[in-house]
Amino acid sequence: MCVHSSAGKLLQYTMKYCWGHVGVLLLLLVASVCVQAASVAKPGTSGNGTPSKSEFVFKHHNNEELEQVLRETAEKCKDVTRLYALSEPSVRNVPLWVIEFSDNPGQHDLLEPEFKYVANMHGNEVLGRELLLALAHYLCQGWKDGDEEIKKLIKSTRIHLLPSMNPDGWQLATDTGGKDYLRGRANNNSVDLNRDFPDLDRIMYSNEARHTDFNNHLMAQLRRLDHQPQPETLAVMKWIVNAPFVLSANLHGGALVANYPYDSSRSGAAQEYARSPDDETFRHLAEVYAQHHPRMADPQNPPCTPGEYPFGRDGGVTNGAAWYSVSGGMQDFNYLSSNDLEVTLEIGCNKYPPASDLYQEWLDNKDAMLEYMWQTHLGVKGVVRDSLTGQGVPNVVVHAKNVTRVNDTHVRDDHINHDVTSVHEGDYWRLLTPGTYELTAEAEGYLPLTHTVTVTNTPHTEAIRRDFDLAPIPDALVPQAQDVYEDYPIPQEELPLEEEILGRLRSFNRLRY
Repeated sequence: MCVHSSAGKLLQYTMKYCWGHVGVLLLLLVASVCVQAASVAKPGTSGNGTPSKSEFVFKHHNNEELEQVLRETAEKCKDVTRLYALSEPSVRNVPLWVIEFSDNPGQHDLLEPEFKYVANMHGNEVLGRELLLALAHYLCQGWKDGDEEIKKLIKSTRIHLLPSMNPDGWQLATDTGGKDYLRGRANNNSVDLNRDFPDLDRIMYSNEARHTDFNNHLMAQLRRLDHQPQPETLAVMKWIVNAPFVLSANLHGGALVANYPYDSSRSGAAQEYARSPDDETFRHLAEVYAQHHPRMADPQNPPCTPGEYPFGRDGGVTNGAAWYSVSGGMQDFNYLSSNDLEVTLEIGCNKYPPASDLYQEWLDNKDAMLEYMWQTHLGVKGVVRDSLTGQGVPNVVVHAKNVTRVNDTHVRDDHINHDVTSVHEGDYWRLLTPGTYELTAEAEGYLPLTHTVTVTNTPHTEAIRRDFDLAPIPDALVPQAQDVYEDYPIPQEELPLEEEILGRLRSFNRLRY
């Protein structure tokens, strides 16, 4: 019964004092109210769309339970989901499970952008892990209940959720009480996975200093590393460069701020603002999450540690290197090895919050997570085709120049020196903030072509489309490709990887998309 509601009290009164015709009518009326209240509380149909504990249990799921929750969700929504594991398991042989949401699961659809969330990279930072399980449940339930916004998102976006990149670290953190600030952070080989990626920032900064045009997909320039990547890192690297991700985020804990590239400083300083070519877009992406969180952008919100800078004063966002410089991080690797723009979301002061806090954390982060996913549709998308055959052309470089009018006499003339490339059958995506841009498509054997496009970014709609039909040029007129990698300086203290591993890393660039 609804004994804790006003309707329940009326029901009790009716049963006690009103057993006439009026009492029966009141009883039926109150029973109807109770049924409606129960229906409103059902996951996916409630006023705020939050999953109830009757279907999704807000708790700390162990590694076996994590897999089971994902399997149950995939089975419940088998028409729009796919459960798969990355190419390598963890050190302790735990699969790195990913659940995909798409109206065509398992397939890349032409012009449909791909998105990913990764959590629990640091094993003792567990909130993101539980939020992604709750998000998977929410998307599934919304699809089944016919929620128009959820259906629209899933039909227009291929979504990938990796709840735990470091299940071994989670196990250690949990087994030791979940209270230590560092224990369980690293993987089972005691390696911090967010320092384990190839340091492509150094290659990028070297190219900048030499005014080299090569500014994207920098795995092709990788010559040496000073370590062998961990299996979890290798699995995610392979995932990044072989799937056409457009946008992603990495969920961490220990602070409350949205962090954007670059993470590594140019000068090597411990702290300095390291602006990327997409600084305006990255800042917008970070602000979207912060502004849809109830506390992240609040200037009155205190810092996690007394004496630290309150990020709320800056709208809840920070440049990574301006906070503290990180080399070998996943955020910058995404940006410099692929078409993917990624931010790092620090979603709470408590790295391992008690289970009783998880439901409220879900409520605090749900809208921000959903709105951030919609940002996959910013800017421009299109298909690059051969003008004679009509076939899509992959690996075409698409360069953006901001030519937005500032006033009656001035327009911007800002090259965004980070290009994207077309994938699969020639489709491409270029995340951009509102303005006017010149987009130039260039590929070996074709004449370059430039289009001007105005970006408005209407919320929750697909990106504006601008296709390119490139005209082939005679082979004799195609300039020979030049090797721009040989003069990249290799510090003497770095050690070469085993040739087998290095070959695998280089092959990622050939295999991409």
